[in-house]
Amino acid sequence: MSLFTSLNPTPKGPLAERMRPKALDEYVGQEHILAPGKPLRAQIDRDQLTSMILWGPPGVGKTTLASLIAKTTESDFIPFSAVMSGIKEIKAVMAESERARHMGRRTVLFVDEIHRFNKAQQDAFLPYVERGDIVLIGATTENPSFEVVSALLSRAKVFALRALTVPEVITLLKRALVELNLGAADDLLEQIAIYANGDARSAFNILELAGAASEGELSAQAVEDAMQRKMLLYDKGGEEHYNIISALHKSVRSSDVDAALYWLARMLEAGEDRMYLARRLVRMSVEDIGLADPRALEQAMAAQQAVHFLGIPEGDQVLAQLTIYLAIAPKSDAAYQALNRVTQVVQKTTAEPVPMHLRNAPTKAMKEWGYSKGYQHAHKFANAITDMSCLPENLAGQTFYEPTDRGVEKRISERLEEIRKARSKPEADSISEPQP
Repeated sequence: MSLFTSLNPTPKGPLAERMRPKALDEYVGQEHILAPGKPLRAQIDRDQLTSMILWGPPGVGKTTLASLIAKTTESDFIPFSAVMSGIKEIKAVMAESERARHMGRRTVLFVDEIHRFNKAQQDAFLPYVERGDIVLIGATTENPSFEVVSALLSRAKVFALRALTVPEVITLLKRALVELNLGAADDLLEQIAIYANGDARSAFNILELAGAASEGELSAQAVEDAMQRKMLLYDKGGEEHYNIISALHKSVRSSDVDAALYWLARMLEAGEDRMYLARRLVRMSVEDIGLADPRALEQAMAAQQAVHFLGIPEGDQVLAQLTIYLAIAPKSDAAYQALNRVTQVVQKTTAEPVPMHLRNAPTKAMKEWGYSKGYQHAHKFANAITDMSCLPENLAGQTFYEPTDRGVEKRISERLEEIRKARSKPEADSISEPQP
């Protein structure tokens, strides 16, 4: 059997294999690198291939893309698995590709899971890449900066592939329905696409299992059985999406920890974007808790980082922990309301100039014009408090922030009362020249 093989799907193979596109124009996704004029598409169209690393999550089409690149550029294609091969196999393949080059044929060597090769194995590719015996296309789900040796990485262009979107997965599923001679409601396909979480192979596997248990028309029960979970009414871009996130937000605001966890779990099970949930929880920490518990924002930002670092499913526990923390935290929207009040004032009043005593006077002329005159440097006063007004004259005495008596904000309220009393009777420690 020749080393130069291709990924030709067999009629009885898995649906995911049978659905591999036969031409680049049939490929779905990765428009950021494959749309006309984009970097990788330009290389392919100009037949100017260089070695590359395709980095992306499982099931986004790395193997398929490598095969199509070879086919489009009329190159020999060798799929090579880092799991199944060692240096001996590498040398055999390299010898064959070198002979092919002398015969005027170009070889695309596709190395799946290249991050599984050790340093010595990766280094074995270097001389052949440098001489042009092969165009190396490595595929990895791991960050190549950490998993691919620097010498090889410097000779290859890294292309980051993205998880497929729900509409893209639905497009692939609709093609597969023709292959299976099966009908399906759009909402069932959407449920499969959401569950697959950007992984086309997973989506095809679910459809194939559910299709085998359906007759003519894909059934909801068959899909649930294939996913081994109950399907939830949920549409990431529709009304139910906003209904459930609203329920989560209002449950946290109402300090109903059990309800908050329930709505969070509904969104997690429906395949909601974890970073979207993290962003919404960060917002809750500011809008509904605020200075009643200043640590809420710290916890929320730490959780956002942890979710990004851990991914699914480990990061889900982080979201649950944050939801519990926010639900039981003391609540205050005083800072939120303060910004609303001051924004309304800014919008409804004229933009008054900055009072002269608050302006810096870096030049002699500016001092003569009255810049900084009357400025009271707080550190020259007892408790660093002055009676100087820092608002424009027409807004003097306005109060925008009204803290509650809950949580830390109760202490803030007490401190603010102390400041306001002291500002009415400041005591200077010493007399000094105005300072900027």
